[in-house]
Amino acid sequence: METCATKKGQIVIPVELRRKYDIQAGTRLEITDDGERIILRPITPEYVRSLRGSLKGKGALQALVEERLAEKEN
Repeated sequence: METCATKKGQIVIPVELRRKYDIQAGTRLEITDDGERIILRPITPEYVRSLRGSLKGKGALQALVEERLAEKEN
């Protein structure tokens, strides 16, 4: 499948993929750049559930707090 970007950087996701991944008007998408490609993931309740516990024990909360403090100082 192929699509074109507009001058504003907007793209059209083909209907087959919108149906397959239940992407509707207002569906939020996560955009990831892995260095070689751009990955779009719909943020659905199932996707959010799949993330539960993925950051457990990795110091994510402390890193977030430090990041927010650094932003506040600037």
